[in-house]
Amino acid sequence: MSATLASPARTYEVRTYGCQMNVHDSERLTGLLETAGYVAAAADTQADVVVFNTCAVRENADNKLYGNLSHLAPIKAANPEMQIAVGGCLAQKDRATITAKAPYVDVVFGTHNIGSLPVLLERARVQQEAQVEILESLDVFPSTLPTKRESAYAAWVSISVGCNNTCTFCIVPALRGKEKDRRPGDILAEIEALVADGVSEVTLLGQNVNAYGVEFGDRQAFSKLLRSCGEVEGLERVRFTSPHPAEFTDDVIEAMAETPNVMPSLHMPLQSGSDRVLKEMRRSYRSAKFLGIIERVRAAMPEAAITTDIIVGFPGETEEDFQATLDVVREARFAGSFTFQYSKRPGTPAATLDGQISPAVVKDRYGRLIDLVNEIAWEENKRLVGRSVELMVAEGEGRKDAATLRLSGRGRDNRLVHFAVDSVVEERAPASVSKPRPGDIVTVDITYAAPHHLVADGPATVRRTRSGDAWDARQGAPVGVSPGVTLGMPTLGVPLPLPDAPACR
Repeated sequence: MSATLASPARTYEVRTYGCQMNVHDSERLTGLLETAGYVAAAADTQADVVVFNTCAVRENADNKLYGNLSHLAPIKAANPEMQIAVGGCLAQKDRATITAKAPYVDVVFGTHNIGSLPVLLERARVQQEAQVEILESLDVFPSTLPTKRESAYAAWVSISVGCNNTCTFCIVPALRGKEKDRRPGDILAEIEALVADGVSEVTLLGQNVNAYGVEFGDRQAFSKLLRSCGEVEGLERVRFTSPHPAEFTDDVIEAMAETPNVMPSLHMPLQSGSDRVLKEMRRSYRSAKFLGIIERVRAAMPEAAITTDIIVGFPGETEEDFQATLDVVREARFAGSFTFQYSKRPGTPAATLDGQISPAVVKDRYGRLIDLVNEIAWEENKRLVGRSVELMVAEGEGRKDAATLRLSGRGRDNRLVHFAVDSVVEERAPASVSKPRPGDIVTVDITYAAPHHLVADGPATVRRTRSGDAWDARQGAPVGVSPGVTLGMPTLGVPLPLPDAPACR
């Protein structure tokens, strides 16, 4: 009797654009695909299924998507069995135009129904026609879906989705919907499950993360959640992104300062230092309130590193308004800033405002802002030269590590440090030498500062961790096995340890 050979599993590739929420959504998408029997395509091969998880915040998002789709068109024409799916914010926004502009796309799905992807792919294959499914509201909270975590040692944990703000430049509320909060018990159960799998750092995610609790009427829910994270045994580091200054309260500052595993790093979007522009943006705070928050954070945590977002060239911005932004930057002394040239987005109130700024003026202001931000960040980093810092070893953050014979890690304040590995000793066995693994903790002395990173070329002490063990286990997984796929939310208790194991604002 002749044996029947099974068909090889179809391969997939997920391409992600945008904020941390999109990155986390892509972990759900990969988990869903692998649960459905797909396997990740090798780096040098063409995947059978290509999924674009898109962003709609920047103006060039559309051009980037359609440019990438056009590159796949001849490949798809040569291999009709290949499938292309487009999801995320741009899919939610352009649901009616994606298949018109790119008729070879098989599936279009929105931000509220990522769990439908495997079914839509199969339906498109069987029916031989494009499937478009866009839900207007959240049906299943994404954290209940299967997940393939990218990291063995660090994880995103979504505590809310959507946003109740009405910032005139932002299209996210229209695409992600009103804020929906998870129950604290569900969040903590997911964190405990992650720690049981070897994760030692979590980043709490929300479009407006510190507004958490608005749906169930507890104004201090976020600070309570931070304190509860401090009680999770084995959880070494807690971060969150991104808060909104209007709702950033003193109880959150106190919880950060008093909870040892909540890290002294804060990303606080400024957007503009001009009160007039902030009003036009419908940002419900002014520069004095923003600087007051920074002052209170630093009083409670002097070592805190604070980063921000700034938009240059918002409609009607004058040189005086821009100078007000530079003044706030000088006073706040950010450790870093994500700076953006204003991008008109159809469907937002700002797109129809008078006083659109010429590209030349925007470019000039943007350059001056970048120069100031980098100057201050460099000065702040120089203050750390000679200090001892504790790093969690990171994977893939040092592009030149192979050439410089260094590894990279993040400090408690989230600064990036490249450190030498030729004189590393173990904390508990000083006579032995052991190369640190991603997820391990090293202690180093800073020897050099640059605007965007630090260097430590002296001796380093390593503490081997369960997260490093989880990373080791993941490297040893058999070919074709993806131990990173787990249920997003356990239903009862904490699962047994597995072999393996950060907005839009």
